[in-house]
Amino acid sequence: MRRQHLALLLLLAALWGGSFLFIRIAAPAFGPALMVELRVLVAGASLFGWSALQRRRLPLVVPWPRYLLLGLLNAAAPFGLIGAAELTLPAATAAIINATTPLFAALGAAVFLQERLTPRKVAGVLLGIAGVVVLVGFHTRAQSDIIAAALSVAAAVLYAAGGIYGKLAFPGVPARSLAAYQQIGAAIAMLPLAVWLRPQGTPGFAADISLLALAVACTALAYLIYFRLLTEAGPTFTLSVTFLVPVFGTLWGWSLLGERIGPSAALGLIVILLSVALVTDIRIGRRLSAGSGAAAAPER
Repeated sequence: MRRQHLALLLLLAALWGGSFLFIRIAAPAFGPALMVELRVLVAGASLFGWSALQRRRLPLVVPWPRYLLLGLLNAAAPFGLIGAAELTLPAATAAIINATTPLFAALGAAVFLQERLTPRKVAGVLLGIAGVVVLVGFHTRAQSDIIAAALSVAAAVLYAAGGIYGKLAFPGVPARSLAAYQQIGAAIAMLPLAVWLRPQGTPGFAADISLLALAVACTALAYLIYFRLLTEAGPTFTLSVTFLVPVFGTLWGWSLLGERIGPSAALGLIVILLSVALVTDIRIGRRLSAGSGAAAAPER
């Protein structure tokens, strides 16, 4: 594997891990709904603009109802749930919980894609559930912590559902098209809620910069890096980013937001990553290479 690919993988993990930091700053100022609306709208426009600059214009006649559902499952709803969770939940905790996405993907693939649920995968799923329990803590500090953690888990479930739906509904569609139209579909799906739940105050400079970074760097740029790695380095190498995102999310939360990393957070991170290691193997990577790379991406 070339050093350039490793550098891009680390950059991708840093960007997706950083998304939890930016959400933690932007969500209270914009509100989860408007934050998501602006994020996906700017990201979609950026992806369309980049395609135009490369003279690879995307078609305008597409199955919009299917993209609307994909955008809802794989972007609008999980982005909104994570934003709502991070109103009270530390960015590091949200990033670690989000690493459970492959566990739910394995369960969904067994039901809808007839992929065999091996004892190894079952053990991984059970271990992942235990990791979330350890992470949140047996003696929770407040009811809001439980609710926020549940929202984060729900977001992981939706990411998994979005990946499976993308594989079933968009066979052979280029990943670049899926990414761009997914963002536009998400913007359409989130628009009514964003208008209804728009904030009363004016967001500050830090929130504005965080939202811009979230849309352009953590979404549009991250997708372009992801697609390049999929093409040049292969899906197995690229999907190892799943292990790095919560590490970077924890690092950014600790270093930039001053979040404390307690024993339960450290142990929960280790347990969840071990569970992901049990569930994800080279065979999953090979299957993804034939399916919907964009929809199955562990994007945040």
